[in-house]
Amino acid sequence: MSSNFEFVNPELFWILLLFPFLLLWFFLKKNQQTAVLKISSLKGFDTSKNWLAKLRPILFVIRLVVLSLIITAMARPRTVDESTRIKTTKGIDIVIAIDVSASMLARDLKPNRLEALKKVASRFIQARPNDRLGLVEYAGESYTKTPLTSDKNIVLSSLKSIKYNTTITGGTAIGMGLATSVNRLKESRAKGKVIILLTDGVNNSGFIDPKIASELAVEFGIKVYTIGLGSNGMALSPIGILPNGSFQYGNIQVEIDEDLLNQIAETTGGKYFRATSNTKLEEIYAEINKLEKTEIEETKYKSYNELFRPLILAALGLLLFELLLRYTVYKSFI
Repeated sequence: MSSNFEFVNPELFWILLLFPFLLLWFFLKKNQQTAVLKISSLKGFDTSKNWLAKLRPILFVIRLVVLSLIITAMARPRTVDESTRIKTTKGIDIVIAIDVSASMLARDLKPNRLEALKKVASRFIQARPNDRLGLVEYAGESYTKTPLTSDKNIVLSSLKSIKYNTTITGGTAIGMGLATSVNRLKESRAKGKVIILLTDGVNNSGFIDPKIASELAVEFGIKVYTIGLGSNGMALSPIGILPNGSFQYGNIQVEIDEDLLNQIAETTGGKYFRATSNTKLEEIYAEINKLEKTEIEETKYKSYNELFRPLILAALGLLLFELLLRYTVYKSFI
């Protein structure tokens, strides 16, 4: 809930521009406000305590203050408390399938393909506050890293923990990764079901054909966006393991089965992208984010608290005080 202060009729403050002219009129006419008696000498009068006469202009000042308060009240000052209620009318369930094979450590993206992906995917997840998301890892086989959830902290934490390891069988089982993702979405009742499948290689492992997995996606109304990750030509990639357990790197040819990824995307009504750099990868996720919009219904409630009443009461009080002074202490017919 947010609170704001406003004037409904602020144009009325232009009336205050008349005040300098009123002050000028007062100083020009102040000698005509009281009767004047001309005598040759004031020696016979005691003027040391004549301070009331000096304070007489205060009556005019009070009138100006009263007028200012009335103008401000007419401008209708008020506070506005605004609250917003958001209701998702068409949510989307999204599974991100991530290739975690050793080739994802290639350094054609900075610092490597896997870390670049995690950074961009993190921003994508944060940009989907009204959707459920899940994560699937695959290499030579696949498994669910995080089931569908609306808790973005869990998804982000799981994404951050993804890294290359030897627990999963080596290779690139695109069909397995896609089938596991379909399995996570097949029971979903969301209006939209989407898989973002990312790989940097060719399907060379697993016992599920990618074409069969894509047909399963069509059967369950799931759209698949495929991303081929890797620069064109050669890339500095792991080619062996050194005695100390670290990878030995060398330049090898980048091989991505773009025909397969294109076919999966077209079969399911999705789209294929090629990410050859960090910038291109960011642009791809931004485009997917625009393509898959979640419809939300936003209702705003406003509560107004009018503040003119205290100003009117203060103006009336000052006006009564001024009239009391004028017809008692400063009794006058003007």
